[in-house]
Amino acid sequence: MSIAITGATGKLGTLILSHLLDHIPARDIIACARNPQAMNAYQERGVAIRFCDYDQAASLAHAFQGVSQLLLISSPILDNAARLQQHSQVIAAAKQASVSHILYTGFAFPTPGASSLADLHLATEQAILDTGIPFTFLRNALYIDFVGSLPLHSAVANGCLTVPPGDWRFNAVSRADLAKGIAAVLAEPKKHLNKTYELTASHPWTFQDLTAALSELSGKPLVLQENPDIQSWLYGFLRQINTSSVSRDLEQLLGHPTTVLKESIRPFL
Repeated sequence: MSIAITGATGKLGTLILSHLLDHIPARDIIACARNPQAMNAYQERGVAIRFCDYDQAASLAHAFQGVSQLLLISSPILDNAARLQQHSQVIAAAKQASVSHILYTGFAFPTPGASSLADLHLATEQAILDTGIPFTFLRNALYIDFVGSLPLHSAVANGCLTVPPGDWRFNAVSRADLAKGIAAVLAEPKKHLNKTYELTASHPWTFQDLTAALSELSGKPLVLQENPDIQSWLYGFLRQINTSSVSRDLEQLLGHPTTVLKESIRPFL
């Protein structure tokens, strides 16, 4: 068995690679990256490092030679049309290389037409289905990192977290939990053929829950306040995606509940 991970130098890719090494021998892992030099530490552990650029078809064809399972980590660029083109090149190269199983990190609970992001991930999944190659769709919920765009430090300083009105509920989860769950799938790929997983927090949480967690971590009393005048790209984006639906898929892959909110946000304080 040979498992290739694209985007291996990214935040999620690096975490997946680290956890995967706890499950299978390094000789069975190929880390594909645009900057192979950044992977020297893993090469020293026995992981094969190959140059891989989503925009260079020739690099993809070479990187996927002899690969059985391929984890395609979604491109990080913001132009969704360009991202789909990149994903399509990866998928075509995987088919050409006779990869026997494609795993893809999409987005949880995508609704067709709801946003260009949802359409991108659904189109990528369809492109994989069209190859006829066995698949596993790993639909990641919103990263907990989004709380870093909220005024957490000023909220602690002022004793008040201010947000727009609304029934805000979140299924956001840490990259660490996602990486552990995805590594568990990669370690036993045959168990997960042709399955789709919605990888979310075990339970949804609210801004009130976030306020309480901030109070606990800071040791200061905080209140939540709604302000209809708040203008931010973040809330517009959050309204376009499904942030509230949850699944126990990730919990089952981990063998335990996902990290609680207070611990998930600790790094952002």
